[in-house]
Amino acid sequence: MKKLKSIFFVAGILLLILSAASLYVAMQALLVIRPAEDYEDIGVLTFQPYDVLPVQVQNTGASSRDRRMNPTKTVYMVYYRATDGSGYKWSSEAFSKDHGQRVVEAGETVERRVLRIPADGTYITVEPEQSAGSYTAGLRQKYTTIFALAGAYVLLYGLLWCLIYRRNRKKEARAV
Repeated sequence: MKKLKSIFFVAGILLLILSAASLYVAMQALLVIRPAEDYEDIGVLTFQPYDVLPVQVQNTGASSRDRRMNPTKTVYMVYYRATDGSGYKWSSEAFSKDHGQRVVEAGETVERRVLRIPADGTYITVEPEQSAGSYTAGLRQKYTTIFALAGAYVLLYGLLWCLIYRRNRKKEARAV
């Protein structure tokens, strides 16, 4: 029984640390989400694949030792460009080099909505049915949910800790 309590205590502390980190990340993300008015809707453009290239990314899927030994991994990205000659580009990750090469050879076009950010001179592409408002609302909902769940865990952990402390204090008072 004591071993089980020890496991719950350690798991609780680890979840508390994870929740605190999630609170911080969610709050930072909520603060930097641009309002929908900052985006200029260029419209839905057709993109055609033109190349597949290897890209080095951080290795987050490996165990701790493997991650130390191999901090990066190679993934293959399929690059698309707008067929109207506007210069807009988009990329997506391929399952493998062969899969990416088959996508390029097939030449199947993809429709994406382009949202330009005039203040930065940059742009993003989203699914064609999304708008700037639905995109920002989705981001806001995602980070608000993370914030709420992490905050609820921190509050419940603190409440449980206070109840356990109070119970132990009463036991000590009775023992004296």
